[in-house]
Amino acid sequence: MKTSLKVVSINDRAARDLRYIRETMERAGSFTAVPGWGGVLMGVTALAAVLLTRQMESRDLWFFSWMGEAALASAIGVLGTLRKARIPKTILQGPGRKFAMTLLPAFVGGAILTGVLYQHQLFGLMPGVWLLMYGVGVMSCGTYSVKVVPLMGVGFMLLGTAALIVPWYWAQWIMAAGFGVLQIVVGGVIARRYGG
Repeated sequence: MKTSLKVVSINDRAARDLRYIRETMERAGSFTAVPGWGGVLMGVTALAAVLLTRQMESRDLWFFSWMGEAALASAIGVLGTLRKARIPKTILQGPGRKFAMTLLPAFVGGAILTGVLYQHQLFGLMPGVWLLMYGVGVMSCGTYSVKVVPLMGVGFMLLGTAALIVPWYWAQWIMAAGFGVLQIVVGGVIARRYGG
C-alpha cells in the first residue's frame, strides 16, 4: 500500500500561523479606532447647537435643529472612525464589530424614544433621554475600547440623569456640558494618547 505525504513548506506554515495569530489578536484586542479629533469636532458642533437653539421660542424648530446636529455628529463620528481605522474591514471584524454591536442598540432605543417624545410633545425630557441613551451606548461599547471611553459613558449617564430632573433652561446647559465639553475633553485625551 502506497501512502503519499504532502510536504508543506515552512514559509507557508509560518504565514498561516502568523495570519491565525493576527486574527486572534484582532478578535481579542480593544477597538482603538475611536476618533479623538472627530470627538473634539463633534463637541464643537454640539456647543454651537446649544448656543443656537437654547433661546428658540419654537420647540419644533429646536427639535429639528438638534436632529440636524445629531446627523452631523454621526457623520463626523463615522468618517473619523473610518479615517482612523485606515482599513474599513477592521470595523466589521473582531473588537470593531463588538464595539458597533454594543453601541447601536442604545442609539436605536434613543431614536425610538425620541420619536415617541416628539409625538407627545415632551420636549423637556429629550435632553435627559438623549444624554442618558448616548451614555448607555458609549459605556457599553467602551467595554471593547480604550479605558477612557466607558468613563465618558458614565459621565453622560450622570448628566442625562441630572437633565431629567432640572428645568428646561438648565437642561440646555447640561447638554452643553455633555455633548460639548465632555466630548471635547475626552476626544482630546483620545487624540493625544491613542493617536488621533
